[in-house]
Amino acid sequence: MSFASTSSGYVTKIQNSTEHTKQEQLAPSQAELVKHPLQHPWTLWYFEPDRNKSWEDNQNKVSTFTTVEDFWSLFTHIKQPSEVKIGSDYSLFKEHIRPMWEDIANRNGGRWMITLGKSQRPELDRYWIDTVLCLIGEAFDSFDDICGAVVNIRAKGDKIAVWTGNSTNKDAVMEIGRKLKEGLNLRESVKIQYHIHSDSIVKASSTIKAKYEI
Repeated sequence: MSFASTSSGYVTKIQNSTEHTKQEQLAPSQAELVKHPLQHPWTLWYFEPDRNKSWEDNQNKVSTFTTVEDFWSLFTHIKQPSEVKIGSDYSLFKEHIRPMWEDIANRNGGRWMITLGKSQRPELDRYWIDTVLCLIGEAFDSFDDICGAVVNIRAKGDKIAVWTGNSTNKDAVMEIGRKLKEGLNLRESVKIQYHIHSDSIVKASSTIKAKYEI
């Protein structure tokens, strides 16, 4: 696994905990040596709100995993989205893609947004883990267009977004949106919207017009 050299106390605690788990498995049986590789390495990021730091300094790289077993080892040691402080984010992106609009892989893309009201906080953790499983399990036919996913924990309501790399590839964008809605088992009456990153950069979130809606 790859860890950030500097991070918050919470991130350091995660890293130490996962390392301890690895040390407990120093003498595995032959069967335990067999791990199930993912098709693509993924990196988990944690954004910890601190007004004394820049946005980029608040963004901490937690770990990169390449197998199913390492994924579960990591995710069983972290707090659920509903348990972290308001203003925090978790991001899961393909390795070498940063969770920011300016990254070259994200620059021409957009995101499918799922908005949850305050009363839906109990459902947040399930929606997030289901989104993550869709990503690492490559549930999307248009997987090459997938960049990652973000969960925002906010006082007025939480958001989950799946980021894609090319907002002009309508077929891929729509397929990803349909599969996401299906993977999260959302009712037909629940609408999710696709927003282009470049629109989000220049406009307030309340004034952004969705490019697509499902």
